[in-house]
Amino acid sequence: MNILGKIFSLFLSVMYFFTPLTPPGVNDPIAASDQSKLKFIAWADPQVSNYLLKREPYFSAACMDVENSNEVFDALLIAGDITENSLDCEWRHMADKLPKENISNFLMATGNHDIRMQSYKRSVKEFTEFTNGLNKAINSELTVDKLYYMTKINSYTFITLGSDRTEFEDAYISEAQLNWLDNSLKEAAADGKPIFVTLHQPFKLSHGLPETWGSPFEFAGSVGKQSDALKAVLSKYKNVILISGHLHTGIGQYTYELIDGIHSVNLPSLTIDNKDGRVNENGIGFWVEVFSHQVVFHARNFAQGRNIPEEDIVIELNGNL
Repeated sequence: MNILGKIFSLFLSVMYFFTPLTPPGVNDPIAASDQSKLKFIAWADPQVSNYLLKREPYFSAACMDVENSNEVFDALLIAGDITENSLDCEWRHMADKLPKENISNFLMATGNHDIRMQSYKRSVKEFTEFTNGLNKAINSELTVDKLYYMTKINSYTFITLGSDRTEFEDAYISEAQLNWLDNSLKEAAADGKPIFVTLHQPFKLSHGLPETWGSPFEFAGSVGKQSDALKAVLSKYKNVILISGHLHTGIGQYTYELIDGIHSVNLPSLTIDNKDGRVNENGIGFWVEVFSHQVVFHARNFAQGRNIPEEDIVIELNGNL
């Protein structure tokens, strides 16, 4: 680690030491059912920063909360905006801090903050090295060579999408990626099991957009001009669950929508102040259990170590699984 990285880590340690936030306890640990076939953590928008240090205590506490669980999670998924400005020290801090002892796979997606400040080639290099390094450290066989990829975990398919060029707020999903997605979904849909698709930005006019983005424009806060084309591909298949972030909307009325047969779940920010929800606390997200006929998104304040059961999302699946 270079001198700037050491200084960054020191600042973060000091910030965490003096914060009034109480580390999560063990009175309400994550405890999965014996009947679940798959379980994973679902976070979005940690946006670790080398100067916005208020976020660090929530991120550190959330990592500690996962570590405090006796569960071994099949994956930890982050739906983009992993870093604030894609700085080397931010990527390194994330890699060092994320829980590893009870995580079997890391499913990382890029957000606009991860790619917008530099060349696309460099973004691909940094992201693939980060993701592959995380998985290598826990002996996962998952490797990626671009911003979009597919993998199977416990026979369940996870598809991660990412922009095909540098964009500032939205994403550009090329025709080639859409074709790849269609073919991947066709292959995955054969067994009827739920398919988890992660993309940082949601569809246009969904999850309260554009009002929740504070803009009157139709595409504001969304994936962008490929929104309809992406929706058309996803809606061809049953049991598709789209996981997004980006909006920093708290858990509540805008979190889940059924859109043209697609189960769309928009995650709150893990560390940044959330808004427009019934629960807008810092440190919130979901842990997910998959059963034969349903998927349950358990709402949780990871920074405080407590479940929020009244905000759980239960998705009923179609077909004989």
